[in-house]
Amino acid sequence: MITITAVITAKPGKEGVMADALLSVADHVRAAEPDTIDFFVAQDRDDPCRFTTYERFTDEAAMDRHNGSAAVADFFAIAKPILSGEVVLVTADELSAKRG
Repeated sequence: MITITAVITAKPGKEGVMADALLSVADHVRAAEPDTIDFFVAQDRDDPCRFTTYERFTDEAAMDRHNGSAAVADFFAIAKPILSGEVVLVTADELSAKRG
């Protein structure tokens, strides 16, 4: 299993736009990406401008399909002008998971 963790920070006042853009990607993943096993979006309790995503893929091809999707391109078109700093990405091989 391959995972990506992303930390994304929106400019103040743009957190609602960022949340909507991330949730749009989540909707796409749910409807059209069976090999994206999980796609979580979270909003920081202390800083509502900071979001974290955690993504799990069956393999590298699934990750590449997701990252090359129109939904991800649309997200970045919306997100780039409202980012506060760089997106922090960590791509990793999952070692352990607890399910249900």
